[in-house]
Amino acid sequence: MSEPTEKQEEQYYSETTEDITNKKCPQCGATITFDPASGKLHCDYCGYECELPNPDDGSGICEMDFNAALNRESYNWGEQKKTVECKQCGAVTIYDALETAAVCPFCGSTSVMPATHNDTIAPGAVCPFSIPKETASESFTKWLKKKWFAPRKAKKNACPESFQGVYLPYWTFDAQTTSNFTARAGYDRKVRKKDGSYETVTDWKRVSGVFQDFIDDEMVMASKRLDKSGVKDCGPFKLSKLVPYSPQILAGFAAERYSIGLSEGWKMAQDFIRLKLKRRMESYIKSKWRCNQVSGLNFSTLYSNITYKYILVPAWISSFKYKNKNYQFAVNGQTGKVGGKAPVSAFRVILAVLLGIGACVGLYYLLR
Repeated sequence: MSEPTEKQEEQYYSETTEDITNKKCPQCGATITFDPASGKLHCDYCGYECELPNPDDGSGICEMDFNAALNRESYNWGEQKKTVECKQCGAVTIYDALETAAVCPFCGSTSVMPATHNDTIAPGAVCPFSIPKETASESFTKWLKKKWFAPRKAKKNACPESFQGVYLPYWTFDAQTTSNFTARAGYDRKVRKKDGSYETVTDWKRVSGVFQDFIDDEMVMASKRLDKSGVKDCGPFKLSKLVPYSPQILAGFAAERYSIGLSEGWKMAQDFIRLKLKRRMESYIKSKWRCNQVSGLNFSTLYSNITYKYILVPAWISSFKYKNKNYQFAVNGQTGKVGGKAPVSAFRVILAVLLGIGACVGLYYLLR
């Protein structure tokens, strides 16, 4: 048998990836997608369902060595993908190669074009959607009804049906920390004054020591564009539900590409870790020296055994425009918690203030 030509090899590769990329239903040939309610691949046309394949041995969720990351990153997402960039808000989103992407899931703009840069680290783990779009829409509708100062027109423009499922990028970091610290431990005591009353006086003494702590899964949002969106408000996400990344889990959903790289993400994580260590050290000092207060805490930290994960978390995203301003909302794809800021009607605020003043005046004359 003759050796396959280069053209034949390319055709064979295309055929082997097509089975995953197209996600064809074996019963009717329609496209199948991941169903958050059942956690299975589902065909909306004929009702066919199948379980996701189990990951191969050794392909479970693992922590990646941060210091060696630059030498062994993979950019392979496991199947043919296309990257689309929104010219209005700058979002870069990853879709299956055959899926259409005419509208940006973050701002609703139709000005989307293929991106010229496709290199991106492939995720290591995913938190699958567990709440379907209908449940997310119900949660959003209830949340918006409670926003008393939101203009009526804005509520009409907000369409819960327009929610799109998007996997959002996060870095998580683990590290062993060793910190040298100095601080002042304060001891409170009651002192009786000349008039017979008491005041609290604090006696201070200097303390120092070494504090060791392990930081587990410090999360950093890997998107600069989402920093001021409702995504932070709809957290936290349940990392206990993480599963190893599989291309099939993303079937029917978009995945935003990270805009904050690994090195920048680690710098941001250190700021969060420092705040966490400060709180833990203050508790440690109070416990060890049995003091009431801690003041003037200073410390320097050495990080070791730093590892990371690049993960995707689920959110239902929707946006609408009101008075030429774009408002974005997010519903946690695991818990249904809603995040975002609704516009405020100045008229409704003034009306509420006047009604409050009127009620106070009426109550005053009623009680006279």
